[in-house]
Amino acid sequence: MPEWNDGQYSGAMKPVVGLTGGIASGKTTVSEMFADLGIPVIDADDLAREVVEPGTPGLRQIVDAFGDGVLDEAGRLDRKKVADIVFQDEEAREQLNAILHPRIGAAGAKRIASYADHPTPYVLYEAALLVETGAYEAFQALVVVSAEESVQRLRLIARDGFSVSEANARLDAQFPLERKVAVADYVISNNGDLDGTRRQVAEVHEALVARFASKESE
Repeated sequence: MPEWNDGQYSGAMKPVVGLTGGIASGKTTVSEMFADLGIPVIDADDLAREVVEPGTPGLRQIVDAFGDGVLDEAGRLDRKKVADIVFQDEEAREQLNAILHPRIGAAGAKRIASYADHPTPYVLYEAALLVETGAYEAFQALVVVSAEESVQRLRLIARDGFSVSEANARLDAQFPLERKVAVADYVISNNGDLDGTRRQVAEVHEALVARFASKESE
């Protein structure tokens, strides 16, 4: 099984492409378009849920750190309560990340390894904090999904029921999107024209296929 070592996955596996972007930029929309092209998508958010399922060491450690108040009536992690705790508390956020990130990394490495014999030319790994954590350096390429701030704000209000001030607070707390774009190999603009977004995804997909095919022939 591949492992995360000093920012790199070890072990034989398919090329892995990171996918990230700003809050409400449409990462999931874009990842679904890659999936439509036959590319396996590993969602770090799904992994984050798996590693805090009831009975897991991850959940126990979070409860030890933040108290039973982060659990819902069924004994599962209430992600909104946790988000409210760590949103404006940097120390709490770092504590949560220290619990989650190693577990998510291990689960992701295992999932990536499962595609070793898959015919796909590459695997897509979707996560929000690839640039913030420096994890993007472990992947063979990085795709960043961008959107205008006004579009992000409207999506947050419509999707999460935030007020304008709440949406602005979430946007202000984000890592600057331009810093993600600066380290991207490919940028996909997703401001609402889904046909246009799909065309960009197809173009990036073709470029990635060609890129990895050329490396195999070297």
